[in-house]
Amino acid sequence: MKAVQLTAYGAPDVLRQVDIDRPRPGPGECLVRVCCTSVTAGDAEIRSSSLPWLFWVPIRLWLGLFKPKPGLVPGMEFSGEVVELGEGPQRFAVGDAVFGASGMGFGAYAEYLCVPAESLVIAKPEALSFEDAAGVAVGGLAAFGYLRKGGVETANKVLIRGASGSIGTFAVQLAKRFGAEVTGVCGPDGVERVRGLGADRVLDYTQADFTDTSERYDLILDVVGRMPVRGCMDLLTAEGAYVRGTIPGFVEVLLALWYRVSGAKRFVVGDAGDALEDLTALGTLLGAGEVTSVVDRVFALEDIVEAHRYVDGGHKQGHVIVRVGEDSS
Repeated sequence: MKAVQLTAYGAPDVLRQVDIDRPRPGPGECLVRVCCTSVTAGDAEIRSSSLPWLFWVPIRLWLGLFKPKPGLVPGMEFSGEVVELGEGPQRFAVGDAVFGASGMGFGAYAEYLCVPAESLVIAKPEALSFEDAAGVAVGGLAAFGYLRKGGVETANKVLIRGASGSIGTFAVQLAKRFGAEVTGVCGPDGVERVRGLGADRVLDYTQADFTDTSERYDLILDVVGRMPVRGCMDLLTAEGAYVRGTIPGFVEVLLALWYRVSGAKRFVVGDAGDALEDLTALGTLLGAGEVTSVVDRVFALEDIVEAHRYVDGGHKQGHVIVRVGEDSS
């Protein structure tokens, strides 16, 4: 089968398309014929190894200290069709259309992928295309998790920095569903897109300093991690939360601990978490057309290097999808 392997850490051209044996599902696993996968910012960070040192060491120990382990196939989210089942209890049957995340097990940059039956995988709604479904599990779950960590259930006003990206496009829509008044911050290319997703107000960060305002927010979600912490804390209401949706460095961890013990305002860092029930809820919303999966560009598997170069540019809108199989309708 066709697959893409990570041969070294570095620029996109360390990715190589190869032919390898098709995997066989073990006990409790199902084999998925991958129709589409994605290139997330996380995929690009792992490929380039551009991670804060607190995470650089454990990730390198997991993937290979000086170079990736031989045969490492990247890719963390996918959509496709179940084609074979291993022994043991299963949630799916052969022929089921599914989507989900392989997580740190990776492997989605390939024509076939073995996933545990109890992993973050759910049935794909018929109304949702394989291309749209392939970008949901990572960005959608992150948006859900970060918003909940910030207390979106009781937030009246929410600001989302990076509102036009993979996480941000979901966060805008989900925050609106929780009943918040949403301000989206993005670059000029994303303004109309974010407004179309339901944001009450959209700010172009290239035109104005959005921290220079008397407005106060109950929750600020900084998806890209480029806002000054002190400036964001000053924009919060008395019991508000600033959630930094990126891998934290040492300074951010210390600041989060300091704010935790020094007052009511919260500075939240760390993993967004993931849960099968959240992915199921997202699938229901997507299937009903109540939430939209935003696809920026679609590449073929043989163009995976170009897809990574595009993501490295830092200006993608929504998801960058990679078409692997023939059926991606």
